[in-house]
Amino acid sequence: MSADQIAKRIIQLAREKKARQIVRMDIHELSGFADYFVIMSGDSSIQIKALADHIEDELRREAIYPFSKEGYEHLRWVLLDYIDVVVHIFNNESREFYGIERLWADAKMDFISEEEA
Repeated sequence: MSADQIAKRIIQLAREKKARQIVRMDIHELSGFADYFVIMSGDSSIQIKALADHIEDELRREAIYPFSKEGYEHLRWVLLDYIDVVVHIFNNESREFYGIERLWADAKMDFISEEEA
């Protein structure tokens, strides 16, 4: 599966668990370590855990495994690293504080609307 297809699949899985403010950032021209960031927000630590678990479990069924997973203990910012695609699952406060969209403002960004499936 290509990086683009993995990013699209992650977005689909995030939508299934009602992630908010989903953004796909194409960073392949700006980065030597990944092609895409997929950023999303969860309203609570329970939702953040559900998002991380759902994405990881469903991709594992498709034989796609994360290289690493960070932040799962505190559930404020969970990072799932799939090498070419890095998933960031934030609570609202952490997302605002770290401002990844601002730091990578030169990236092409696709904002996924609440209505998109």
